[in-house]
Amino acid sequence: MLASHGTLAGNETVIGDGTVAAEETTIFMAGDSTMAIKEVKDYPETGWGVPFAFFFDDGIKVDNRAMNGRSTRTFIEEERWAGIMSELKAGDYVIIQFGHNDESEQKKDRYTTPEQYKINLSRFINDVRKAGAEPILMSPITRRYFDGANKIKHTHPYAPLVREVAAKEKVEFIDMEVVTREYFQVMGDRDSALRFMHIAPGLHPNYPVGVRDDTHLNQLGAREVAQLVLAELRKREHPLSKRLRSADPKHLALKY
Repeated sequence: MLASHGTLAGNETVIGDGTVAAEETTIFMAGDSTMAIKEVKDYPETGWGVPFAFFFDDGIKVDNRAMNGRSTRTFIEEERWAGIMSELKAGDYVIIQFGHNDESEQKKDRYTTPEQYKINLSRFINDVRKAGAEPILMSPITRRYFDGANKIKHTHPYAPLVREVAAKEKVEFIDMEVVTREYFQVMGDRDSALRFMHIAPGLHPNYPVGVRDDTHLNQLGAREVAQLVLAELRKREHPLSKRLRSADPKHLALKY
């Protein structure tokens, strides 16, 4: 006889009446403010993990643990990484994207040395693998600083370190620093600014004196970066790219 509740291979669970239900697969997201869910007081600032969560079918749950101002070091020290590991199960995924805060040498509360940064990333990757889950490593998304030749400056000294770790660990890797820099660079200075936190004074109650922020995305920028991540997963024919939500039939009649 079957037990009242048991686990089968392939992430399936036997319910008390003998029916078999597929277990939910979770995508955990570990990162900083460029990925994180925001408080209402910070809108329209939006992390790209927010729209990304709505891409998938009902069997996929996206659990966004990214947090403003965190580096790999503080993510560990505050036990945020331990929180993910306590819930991670075989067959899950963990997207790992840090760098903005690790490389901020002037901010001692979050700065992480280059060597420790690489050690922390390798730890994340190996912890996930030991749990039977899959890590997906990403370099940090670009900052939007143009030089005089309509080129976006390289402002991530830690991006090459992520590439080193990815090559060493042979992990699934999406080089979002390159992907986003090239994407926004094609738009040019004016149009790319529409994707970041640029708000003139007097327009938004959250920013009465205005804001000009070339690090953080607004809703449009976050959606487009999330779409870039999905495009990269599709290029790789990654299993997650096969787990997308089904389109409403009426949307299939639309044109672009």
